[in-house]
Amino acid sequence: MQRPFEAAESLLAEGLAARAFPAASIEVGRRARAIWSQWFGALTYDPGAAPCDRSTIFDLASLTKVIATTTLTMRAVDEGLLGLGDPVGKWLPEWRGTDRAAVTIADLLAHASGLPAYLPFFRDHTGRVEYEPAICRMPLEYAPNTQSIYSDLGFMLLGFVLEDARAGHRRRQIEAAGIPVPGGLLDVPAQLRSQFRTIATFLTSDPLTFNPPRAWRPRIAPTEIDPWRGRLVVGEVHDENAWALGGAAGHAGLFGTASAVGAFARAVLRTLAGERILADPSTFHAFIRRSGVPGSSRALGWDTMLPSSSCGALISPGAIGHTGFTGTSLWIDHERDLYIVLLTNRVHPSRENEKLRALRPRIHDAIVAALPD
Repeated sequence: MQRPFEAAESLLAEGLAARAFPAASIEVGRRARAIWSQWFGALTYDPGAAPCDRSTIFDLASLTKVIATTTLTMRAVDEGLLGLGDPVGKWLPEWRGTDRAAVTIADLLAHASGLPAYLPFFRDHTGRVEYEPAICRMPLEYAPNTQSIYSDLGFMLLGFVLEDARAGHRRRQIEAAGIPVPGGLLDVPAQLRSQFRTIATFLTSDPLTFNPPRAWRPRIAPTEIDPWRGRLVVGEVHDENAWALGGAAGHAGLFGTASAVGAFARAVLRTLAGERILADPSTFHAFIRRSGVPGSSRALGWDTMLPSSSCGALISPGAIGHTGFTGTSLWIDHERDLYIVLLTNRVHPSRENEKLRALRPRIHDAIVAALPD
């Protein structure tokens, strides 16, 4: 008897044999539950490496942008801590100049701020105190809102804004209660990991966190043998800029299992169906509408379906998703009540491995084709 997702399983086995990745974990589900989970390969190509299984933790890379940063932004909007129309300069004083005065929080989310995609600041910068002015003062690459260029730098700034918005709210709460603010208590803004932990622990008991503890390392799929750090990267964030920012940043840093990402996806589906879980449902629906930036498929934080993208051609036109550089992806089709989580460590042992790129849409198409009408 044929298994429901046998074609997708065969494609993943094909990818394993072709060394598209050493380890892969997939989960497919509905808003109520997971309907298929499977694991492939081992954590590395070394003989005797631990097998990939349900407990394997992956560096989620840019899935951080939607799971953590975009979700925290929605919650901050719902709580009135910030507005999508707020100028970036309202929050980050170094962001100044006539070329960028009109850039808003929404523009950062839509990757339409004018900032370039990436710069290797990690080579000579450390921490927010150095990253923030360097990004804010850099020349823009294009006129804001004339196009969309996917930008890690914009999401780094969003992380800083979220820290300040939450820290300012806490300060106001303390002052409103008539309690003196203890010296040093709020001098350093609350870290993203602290804000996200509240959401993660509510969603799942499976690992979904920044800066995983050292004790988890035997379960973590290694990423690259990194020449810059001079070691195999395992249990610390692969992205060098996120590493230089302490492992928790707006653009990267989350680690998790496929089941943990699946729990988040189910919360997305339930929120879009009308339950107030991750945010007010109306807020979430506003965030998944395309931004209207010329030529862009981007919504606010999320990407949307294109037949040429990693989600394949068969998923619904209204589907939303994101990918991560390490070999991760999440696609959510609320019209079909469907999510697909695919986590791999395709960058092991080198980021030069691009074999997953052509395989991933075929896997998604095979899954959608196998669903009952």
